[in-house]
Amino acid sequence: MRRKEKEIFDRREMDEIIRRSSVLRLAMVDGGRPYLVPVCFGYHENALYIHCAPEGRKIDILRQSPLVCFEFDLDASIVRADKACNWTVRYSSVIGYGVAVFIHDARLKRDALKIIMNQYADAEIHIPEKAVDTVAIIRIDIMEMTGKRSG
Repeated sequence: MRRKEKEIFDRREMDEIIRRSSVLRLAMVDGGRPYLVPVCFGYHENALYIHCAPEGRKIDILRQSPLVCFEFDLDASIVRADKACNWTVRYSSVIGYGVAVFIHDARLKRDALKIIMNQYADAEIHIPEKAVDTVAIIRIDIMEMTGKRSG
């Protein structure tokens, strides 16, 4: 990171940014071209979990190349100034790299869906058996990540 004074070194602080986030931006490579998609997610024990339809572009890409980049950001706000070049943005963010792994075991899929739901709900939510059977679950094992705070 070029601006070391903005870097977040504390893993607990990066974890908190992820836990407070509502959207995971997931970047993949599709035939040499970048492809970025916002998704719902869950976070547990150095892994991100996402769910999606069992077929589609994201699935096709991840089957070809499981390496991903991810991004989270919080509390973005514009800081105005007298001169255009002095404007800035305040935010906290986490960017990282990982490997996507498809989860097929029904029990592990149910556990992952609970992790995803825990990201958004305080109470346990019933997950119908049909949902477990028909959804694709992808675990992203985090290889590395960095945090940044600006403003």
